This record gives sequence, structure tokens and C-alpha cells, in this order.
Amino acid sequence: MIMRFSQVFNSETKGITSAAALVGISSAISALLGIVRDRLLASRFGASAELDVYLAAFRIPDFVYGIIIVGGITAAFLPVFSEYFQKGESANEKLDKKTWPLSVLELTNNVLNCFSLLLIGLCLVLFIFAPRLIDFIAPGFSIGQKSLTVKLMRIMFLSPFLLGISNIISDILQYFNRFLAFSLAPIFYNLGIISGIIFFVPHFGLLGLAYGVIGGALMHLLVQLPSAFDAGYRYQIKLDFHHLGLIKIFKLMVPRFFGQATYHLNLVTITAIASTFSAGSIAIFNFSNNLQFFPITLISVSFATAAFPLLTKAWANGRKDEFLASISSAIRQTIFFIIPISFLFFLLRAQIVRLILGSGKFSWSDTRLTAASLGIFSFGLVASSLVPLLTRAFFAIKDTKTPVIISMVTVSLNILFALSFVPLMSLIVRAGHGTLWESIKNFFDIEKLTNVEVLSLPLALSLSTIIQGFLLSKFLLRMIKRGNHWEKNQWEKTKREIANSFKTATFSSLVMSVFVYFALRITVSFVDMKTFIGVFLQTLIAGTAGVLIYFLSSWLVKSPELMAAKSLFINRFVKNDR
Repeated sequence: MIMRFSQVFNSETKGITSAAALVGISSAISALLGIVRDRLLASRFGASAELDVYLAAFRIPDFVYGIIIVGGITAAFLPVFSEYFQKGESANEKLDKKTWPLSVLELTNNVLNCFSLLLIGLCLVLFIFAPRLIDFIAPGFSIGQKSLTVKLMRIMFLSPFLLGISNIISDILQYFNRFLAFSLAPIFYNLGIISGIIFFVPHFGLLGLAYGVIGGALMHLLVQLPSAFDAGYRYQIKLDFHHLGLIKIFKLMVPRFFGQATYHLNLVTITAIASTFSAGSIAIFNFSNNLQFFPITLISVSFATAAFPLLTKAWANGRKDEFLASISSAIRQTIFFIIPISFLFFLLRAQIVRLILGSGKFSWSDTRLTAASLGIFSFGLVASSLVPLLTRAFFAIKDTKTPVIISMVTVSLNILFALSFVPLMSLIVRAGHGTLWESIKNFFDIEKLTNVEVLSLPLALSLSTIIQGFLLSKFLLRMIKRGNHWEKNQWEKTKREIANSFKTATFSSLVMSVFVYFALRITVSFVDMKTFIGVFLQTLIAGTAGVLIYFLSSWLVKSPELMAAKSLFINRFVKNDR
């Protein structure tokens, strides 16, 4: 039995489709666990000063993880590892199936040890200067809040070190198609955090959340190690900062490093601004931001990841017609799914927040503010979903500078908008009846709420992301058209296809919205909206009706995206099952 489990656990995934399905399923499970995590946090702490402290403390360790690991090691290690492995096999350095070429083993352990040392040194410096960092991250916190934030932050500095090692192991597993263990890692990470909320918080208070993060990071590593060892990895003490492979990885890291840094700097800035608002503002922003990222993670990132190799090969081979066809297809498929979701998010925002977060200490005021924040995010959801795809398109044409520069502009605009919208939100609170602001308050259901300044953050982020999407598409068009006249007709065709898909999806979403609106009105009369079951039934009925109407409307207008999705489903699942 144990041997059978080991064989399944360490088995290689056959084919791209199987690997993509496995990763997709694990991403969905991980995302659902993220929702469970947020519900437990909301129930136990509500949108409170305590939760603000935890989220602020999490920001810098997450910053280190994002720019050094996700933006650096993960992006740069695998290509170099693959190159060394292929060269080693060609030179007959490999003795058997599970024996690595010596050059590969030396590279892997050198990278592992050098980056571990780098992470330890960086986290140690940040550990020492944590009190100074808190003044920058959370200037609005009280002295007591800052002191507690420092304690949590210092504990959580262990997580980038563990996740750094784990992500190098992840790259190894991807090379050998060991996608089962790789896919389980993020699931175990979220399970660790959830365990911290359930088991550690009752005994250690807020520090239990930090212990949960460390436990999750450790589980992220441990679940992958057996499969890595089974694939032939053996640890050795190697430390050479002049190693050519290590230098190559550092060079590959630089563009991605700055790109990720701008994104995480954005979150740090938002946290700093939110710390000057009422208690719970950081929590409200994070909860609503996590909710809007659920469809982005499942849909847009999936399409962007799938399109990237096709875009890279088409551009490298000079087949720019295929490049345009691939990016057009990915954009149109993303639009087809994301536009109706953005409408549903706005119409069902209160129901979504109540079902996912509305329990325990999460009050009705917290629910209304989070729902309003989610409603604002829904206006920028399409742009947020297209940014990953457009960014990868730049990477495919070997332009890493432009998206980084645009990201830096976006961060600056986000800060400017956030600071400008704060007095605007204060004006909304003070505005009297019969004014434009009264209509806005009724539209977002923020009447009689006092701490609406937090809504300036999703408003600023959504607006800056829309501008980011516009700039990325504008400069991408310019890059593609540069010096090539024969592509103009193809690009005009591509633009017409995307515009038609946008119009079709928007029209079908508007038709859907009418039915959802009336479904919400009708169900109120026969369900008890004061209970979880009542809210769930209303959301289920209205949401199901909306989805069916959207697909029906798309079918009636002969949406090519619907037909493509139908063909993909039939070819991948129906025919394969026969």
C-alpha cells in the first residue's frame, strides 16, 4: 500500500493537457482554501485593528518572497537548469535514469546554497530594522500596534527562506514532470495558515497567525522533497558566487525583479495609506482584493500561461500572423468569461461577501464596506485580467523593459489617485440629500457608513490598472507594427475581432443583468435573507439564472468564443471518455 502510494506520488505526468489539468485543479483547490482562510479570519477577528496588524506584518515578508523568489529564482532557475541538464546528457555525464549529470547537481546545490545565504542575510537585516520598516508600512498605527506588528513580522521572516528553497525544488519537479507533488505545495501552504487560525490563535493570540504562516511554508517545502529526492536530487555543500550558471540566473532575474517590485510596492503603499484610516481598513481592502483575484487566478492567468509558449514560438520563428492570432484568441476568451463575471460581482457583491465573510465578528458594516469595495473592483476586473496576458506578450517579443516602465507609471498613478480620492470620499460622507454624492452613496449602499475613505483604495487601484492595460496594449501594438507594413491588415482584423467579442460579451452580460436583477427581487419574497441558507438560495438562483441567460444570449448572437469553448470541452472531455 505504501509502495503503491509512493509510485503514484512520484509518478511523471504524461502530456501537457494532463499537467495543465492537474495544476488547474490544484489552483482551484488552493483558491477555495484561500476563501476558507479569509472566512475564518473574518469570523474570528472581523475587520479589526488586530487583523490590520497581521496583514501589515505580512506585507514585507511577502514583498521579499514576491521580488526575490517569484520574480527572480522561479523565473530564472528552470531555463538554466534545463540547459545544463541537456548539455550534461549530451556529454554522457548521466549514468542512469535517476543519476544527474555532475554539472547539474553542482549548479542546483550552488544556487540553493547561495540563494539561501542571500535570503538569510536579507531577512536578518530586515529583522533588525523591522521597527523602522513599520514606520513606513503602517504610519497610522499606534505604538502598541507597531510593537505587535514588529513581533509578527520578525517571526514571518522565516517564510521567505523556506519558500525560497521550496520554489527551487518546485522548478526541479516541473522539469521532471512531477506535477502531483508540485501541485500539492500551495494547497498545503494554505492548510498551514488555516491550521494556525484554528489551532494556534486560541493559544498564542495574534502570534498564532504568524506561526501558521511558518507552518504553511514548511509544509510547502516538505511535501515536495520526497519527490525531488526520488527524481535523483542529492544535497551537497556547494558555494561559488562566481559560478557561470549562477551569474546567468542573476542576469535573467533583473527584469522580472523590477517588474515584481513595482507590484509589491503598490501593495505596500496601499497598506501604508490604509493604516491612517479607521481600524479594519487594511482588512477590508485585502478581503475585497482577494475576492476579485479569484476569477483572475482561475481564468486570466490560465489563458496567459497557456498562450505564452505559443506567442514565444510564433514571434521567434517570424510568424507574426500566428502571434496575432494567438494573442487575439487569448484576449477574446478572457473577455468572454471575465466580462459576465464582473457584472455578476457587482450585482451579487453583497451576497458574495455575506456568504464568504459574513460570520462571527465580521459585522454588517464590515460586510457593506467590503461589498462596496468589491463592487468598485468589478469595474476594473477586465483590465486586471488582461494585464498578465499583455505582459507575457511583451516577454514573448523579448521586451522586458516596457512592461516594467509601465508598471512604475501605474504605481505612481495609483499613489496619486489614492491620495486624491481620500478627500473625495470624505466629501461623500458629509454630502447632504439630493446631491450627486447622495446618488453615489445609494448606488454602492454606503449610506450612514463613516469610514468610506477605504473605498478610495480600490477606486485608485482599478483606475490605475485600467490605464496600465491601455498603455500595455498601445505599446504592444506599436512594437508589433514597427517596420512591418504587411501586418497592418492582420492587426486591423485582430482589433475588429477583439472589439466584436467585447461588444458581444457586454451585450450578453447586460441581458444577463436584467434577469439577475429581477431574480434577486423575486427571491426576496420567499427566502429568509437573515439566514445563511436564505442568502445562499438567493445567490444560487440569481447566479444560475444569470449564467444560463448569458450562455443562451451568447449562443443566439453566435459568439465564436462560446463555440470555441464548446469545441474544446467536447474534444478534451467527451471524446476522450469514449
